[in-house]
Amino acid sequence: MAAQKSAQPAPAKPAAPDSTRRSEKSRRAIYDAALALVVEAGYPKTTIEGIAARAGVGKQTIYRWWSSKAEVLMEAFLDLAEQASREGGHEPYAFPDTGDLAADLKVVLRATVDELKDPRFEVPSRALAAQGVVDEQFGRQLVAKLLQPSLDLYTERLRAAQDAGQVRPDIDPRIALELFVSPLAQRWLQHTGPISYEYTDTLVDYALHGLAPR
Repeated sequence: MAAQKSAQPAPAKPAAPDSTRRSEKSRRAIYDAALALVVEAGYPKTTIEGIAARAGVGKQTIYRWWSSKAEVLMEAFLDLAEQASREGGHEPYAFPDTGDLAADLKVVLRATVDELKDPRFEVPSRALAAQGVVDEQFGRQLVAKLLQPSLDLYTERLRAAQDAGQVRPDIDPRIALELFVSPLAQRWLQHTGPISYEYTDTLVDYALHGLAPR
């Protein structure tokens, strides 16, 4: 009688590649490539082909997720801002409420000055702003995804100040926030003057106390 062969375990199947992990790695490489190329070559010379080559992915991989280099850069910039907030121990979208409206506004505007003067943010910020001017549809996306969350926080903080009796109840918070945000944006975008803590502190003082003699 022939000896029975001992049962052998079936060879283990190789683990299937994790497509989610691979996609996230590619996405991260694309973000890094887009930001680096805009700083190095400028926005006009940055192309989808260049981003793909720098990231080590195929061009179709980018077009599968985004329709233009502007959209790639916008998402890369949003990701960069979130990373910077986490590294600084802050929530990406947060506005202090210490009960002192002037102090809270000055803290936020000073942080905005720091970001606008940071080379990591300045070049892509200017590229996105310029593209938003010439491409209305993209400009609306930019406002909705990048600017509106911050503007909403100003609105909420001003409404809290109204509830506390620190701001007149008839003031429209959405218009009022432009007294702080718009002059800073214009000065930065058009190079009409330097931006600094002193400048934004003065904006707050002028806006909250007015220009007429007291």
